[in-house]
Amino acid sequence: MAILDILHFPDPRLRRRAAPLGAVDEALRRMLDDMLETMYAAKGVGLAATQVNIHLRMLVADVSDDRDQPLFLVNPEIIARDGLQESEEGCLSVPGFYEPVTRAEQIRVRALGRDGQPLELETDGLLAVCIQHEIDHLDGKLFVDYLSEIKRQRIRKKLIKSQRAAEPAGLAG
Repeated sequence: MAILDILHFPDPRLRRRAAPLGAVDEALRRMLDDMLETMYAAKGVGLAATQVNIHLRMLVADVSDDRDQPLFLVNPEIIARDGLQESEEGCLSVPGFYEPVTRAEQIRVRALGRDGQPLELETDGLLAVCIQHEIDHLDGKLFVDYLSEIKRQRIRKKLIKSQRAAEPAGLAG
């Protein structure tokens, strides 16, 4: 397994819509495993393929306290939503920022599992928020898109500034 590089806002690759997958094969399972390892290493609860510059419709999640209940969703599709909840969200692609976002309280999702078999999942709470957040990534949308333009621009400017500060200085010739 390998730890992948996570793209950071405002990288334009985060806006690319992910393509649906045909079948789940061994190469795809390796990508899912790498994504899970990357998510755990970054101390996240979810990761969409788009965030690691893989533009395919798949995501991983694990909201368990012991980090021992990984969920793999290939071609996830929300088929039902109910209620509304507001919760603080953060994002591995928008590090250091947490803002309230309103999403469905309960969702039903249809997808393929890591084994390639169809599954349906009904969930609420943190897992429902996480899945909605990650599916947004697959559609080229970030949680900052739910914020006001002023807040989004403030976050964008701060992240660009911190990215520039982290870049190595050029070599003097």
